Amino acid sequence: MGNIFVVLTPLVHGLVRLAGLTRQTIEIEHGTLMNIWVPKETVMKKDGKAVYVPPKKPVVLLLHSFAMDGIFTWFLQVLALTRDYSVYVPDLLFFGGSITDRNERSASFQAEFVANGLGKLGVEKVTLVGVSYGGMVGFKMAKSYPKLVQSMVVSGTVIEMTESISLDAYKQLGGSSWSELLNPDTIEGLKKMFSIGFRNLPWLPDFVYQNILETMFGNRKERNELLEALVVLDKNATVDINYSQMIYMLWGDDDQIFDSDSARTMKKRLGEKTRLDWIKDAGHLVPLDQPFAYNKRLKLILERLITKKGQ
Repeated sequence: MGNIFVVLTPLVHGLVRLAGLTRQTIEIEHGTLMNIWVPKETVMKKDGKAVYVPPKKPVVLLLHSFAMDGIFTWFLQVLALTRDYSVYVPDLLFFGGSITDRNERSASFQAEFVANGLGKLGVEKVTLVGVSYGGMVGFKMAKSYPKLVQSMVVSGTVIEMTESISLDAYKQLGGSSWSELLNPDTIEGLKKMFSIGFRNLPWLPDFVYQNILETMFGNRKERNELLEALVVLDKNATVDINYSQMIYMLWGDDDQIFDSDSARTMKKRLGEKTRLDWIKDAGHLVPLDQPFAYNKRLKLILERLITKKGQ
């Protein structure tokens, strides 16, 4: 059976290009490259090289989960948002085409990587939308780059993956480590990962799962190192969780990793500037699980956030 992604990847990329984005490779520094989809109108050519100009519309930055790369996580949101916003979709390090020869693996390093890439693209302020791992990177960006990150919408995530949160989560899910759950190397492992992430997982034949493993799960060693670096000892947890940004939490009501009680606890910790809203019949990967309900709610939230900030 042929690889379904030989057909699916050009289709998804074609739809995204029709929506007005183009894929670019940005050298952050020697040995560190970012693969990112950016608005076509921000890319000019000078002497045969790409030159980037600042976007004219308000910027929405989409940060993906650990399950897929940027554009496969977010392409349905790209199609819904590009009329009103300048949408940027990077691959985090060791996903898609983003790589580095540096040894850092922390969420803070991912945040630095994204912020530096946006700087090279002439982007000065964004509304950040992150799901799961992308939300954790987003919180690091919001704290380190408050002038860049004007506001946030996050789903299925935590401020920081402390050791106690981590142990509670993957034990409840029936795993012994995040690497086992989120970086599977067998069809059965991948099925389990998707069953955890989705409430409404459609049936797929085994050859499709095999295709996903072969196509989406490269850089296994580095991804395991990312997961190891993600967990912070409780004694080293960040104490300052006061954010200057307005934060919307848009949660699936059947999230198996960070459930409704976890979401309410996080909202309480984040304070009065945070709002919590729910998507019915959705799991952890809510933008993929219920994309149309999610898009409808996201667009309303973005209108409120961006109007309030005057982006």
